[in-house]
Amino acid sequence: MEQVVGGAVGGVIGLLLVALIGLVIGAIAKLLVPGPDPGGWFVTLLLGIAGSWVGSFIFGALGMTNIGLLGAIVGAVLLLLAYRLLKRA
Repeated sequence: MEQVVGGAVGGVIGLLLVALIGLVIGAIAKLLVPGPDPGGWFVTLLLGIAGSWVGSFIFGALGMTNIGLLGAIVGAVLLLLAYRLLKRA
């Protein structure tokens, strides 16, 4: 029973950590791509989280699996640019 409770708490804390790291990555991407954005901090958070997945996928497909934070930032920048293009159209 203790393992189930510990897993649930770890899961919630893990999700909060992912959100916090995603916010930092999204903020870095926003600094690298200045200008007005159609979304607020929540969209930045989502783009940072999704960007880390996109960056991991892209660099993993290229065989560069140890790229880490840099890949997440590149993925977030790409998603931010794509989001701006979609919202502008």
